[in-house]
Amino acid sequence: MSSTATVTAPVEPPAQWRRLLPVAAVWLALITAPLWFPLMGGYTALAGSVLVFGLAAMGLNLLLGFTGVLSFGHAAYFGLGAYGAGLTLKYLAASTPLAMLVGTLLGGLGGTLFGMLIVRRRGVYFAMCTIAFGQIFYYIAYKWNDFTGGFDGLRGFHREPIGLGALALDITDGDRFYYFTLVVFTLAVALMGLLVRSPFGRTLRAIRENERRARFLGIPVERHIWLSFSISCFFTALAGTLYALLNNFADPLALHYSLSGFFVIMAVLGGMRSFWGPLLGAAVFVVLRDFLSSWTVNNWMAFLGAVFMLSVLFFPRGMLGMLKRRGVE
Repeated sequence: MSSTATVTAPVEPPAQWRRLLPVAAVWLALITAPLWFPLMGGYTALAGSVLVFGLAAMGLNLLLGFTGVLSFGHAAYFGLGAYGAGLTLKYLAASTPLAMLVGTLLGGLGGTLFGMLIVRRRGVYFAMCTIAFGQIFYYIAYKWNDFTGGFDGLRGFHREPIGLGALALDITDGDRFYYFTLVVFTLAVALMGLLVRSPFGRTLRAIRENERRARFLGIPVERHIWLSFSISCFFTALAGTLYALLNNFADPLALHYSLSGFFVIMAVLGGMRSFWGPLLGAAVFVVLRDFLSSWTVNNWMAFLGAVFMLSVLFFPRGMLGMLKRRGVE
């Protein structure tokens, strides 16, 4: 009789666990940010800015990275969200949830209506139309001194505690507002993740890869691009409301096309074809901007531009794309 030896292969962790570990690390870092961020020379409001701009960049990336359409006017919807929240708190009602709702609807519906007008444009024509539309709102906010505060921005409002029946959630404190922002960010990102992984999200990627082939397959391309643009604007407007609540202030620069360029930089820097790339890009951008502007007030954009240029040259898939290529994620 012959005996056969059983060879046991080394057990490797499932691929899904290897993918979940970096995501778990990201959430752990976000949850504990008020504890470790000040130890590294930062502050809680800066961590909140990372969440706000990360949400805005991820909202833009739904259009840019997953649909393949470039917009240089998303600051318009970010700014409309900020002004909508600020004007609601100042003139309408001292209610934080109502302010967020009004600001999100103002920016989202503005993008939805405008998207209907430009959905058939492509490439540079689409991008230029978005810039033109955004600048209209910038100059309205800049010139309407009595209502928007003009160049000095909208002041005289502040975030209010949220009433929950007999209880009240006080978000006036910096750490508490950070965790409130984190909860809103989590809900928004969860919804965005469901959209990206749904048949709708797969259709958007098909349009990104080959619009002509998608059209031959019977996909209504214009309708899907319009929906992607509209949903993207809603997420960006929500980030704008958090921006106004974070700073208790809204300024015309939140509507300027230069901020749209910053959103694009965040998405490209982190990796615009990955879901979490824009958040990583926003973290690098916001922290570097804060450090460089404290070191050199006038020339920080030159240094930040050099970082972006080097990233595009040597890591065209973004930082997260580089990590995936090396097997980190």
